[in-house]
Amino acid sequence: MKILVTGAKGFVGKNLIAELKNRNYGYIFEYSRKTDPSLLDEYCKEADFVFHLAGVNRPKDQSEFMDGNYGFTSTLLKKLKEHQNTCPILISSSIQAELSNPYGKSKKAGEDLLFEYRKETGSTVFVYRLPNIFGKWCKPNYNSAVATFCYNVAHELPINVNDPSVLMNLVYIDNVVEEFINALNRKANIIGDYCKVPVVHKITLGEIVDLIYSFKSSRDERSIPNMSDSFTKKLYSTYLSYLPKDKFSYDLKMNVDQRGSFTEFIKTQDRGQVSVNISKPGITKGNHWHHTKNEKFLVVSGNGVIRFRKIDKDEILEYFVSGDKLEVVDIPTGYTHNIENLGDSDMVTIMWANEYFNPAKPDTYFMEV
Repeated sequence: MKILVTGAKGFVGKNLIAELKNRNYGYIFEYSRKTDPSLLDEYCKEADFVFHLAGVNRPKDQSEFMDGNYGFTSTLLKKLKEHQNTCPILISSSIQAELSNPYGKSKKAGEDLLFEYRKETGSTVFVYRLPNIFGKWCKPNYNSAVATFCYNVAHELPINVNDPSVLMNLVYIDNVVEEFINALNRKANIIGDYCKVPVVHKITLGEIVDLIYSFKSSRDERSIPNMSDSFTKKLYSTYLSYLPKDKFSYDLKMNVDQRGSFTEFIKTQDRGQVSVNISKPGITKGNHWHHTKNEKFLVVSGNGVIRFRKIDKDEILEYFVSGDKLEVVDIPTGYTHNIENLGDSDMVTIMWANEYFNPAKPDTYFMEV
């Protein structure tokens, strides 16, 4: 199948083409502003499906709205008709087509061209009236508040929110791409004359800003956002894509002494805490027990032994552990326990606890194994 994508270098186009290639759609005609215009004729002759994503969002003069959103659509359809190519066409329109502003009028005019083309040729057309789209590769400080907020917060630049109570209707780029590929495979979500991306997120501008700032502070707090919330998960992925190139990494606070070190890595509200423990050769750590707090130990480098004793018994249990054979050892409640490095190099242990450390209620009681 030969696929023509106009607006190939734009936000939606880049994401769509990347996923088409992931799915082994290898014959893709990529048309953008920098493409030799003469190639459009050849592409329109050969295409088996057209994703018409090209358009104008922020022109220098408002007259360019009609030229870009109506004029180029007219040119595209004319060339398809010249070659008697009635392949399906998908156009990315906007919910603003319902409005009477210059942008909305130009998008509505483009839609009407498609519907008239369908009557003339019998071609299948998919008209998507899209709300605000967010995700990676969207141009900040252009026409997306989410992209602008993510970029500015990540780069420690100020943002301006006139009315935080404004309700936003948002679709995520991956959901858009998935729906577009469904249309390619004749499984579009069609409602009346129009098609829609089925997953729409409704959230206020203020809530979006609060989330983005929480993502920034999560590095200092060593926390992870609530990934069980679909929108938060998608917005966090979007935010990370705007990190400055020299800010991908961040330091952790290492608690170092003569025995080694202990470093908190990740904390979550409902899934506990992950830490990294490094023990020097011959060092034993632990010798304590918990009422309710429980842990999992995973030695990833070095060799050692984890010992247990029920606090009211004399029997000692030993589990020998090594980075050569990864295995998780659960630390049950009511057992005092320790971990000893038996090797001649540092032993590295990943430790998970079901809650993060609360100095006011540590639930940790010293007792030798």
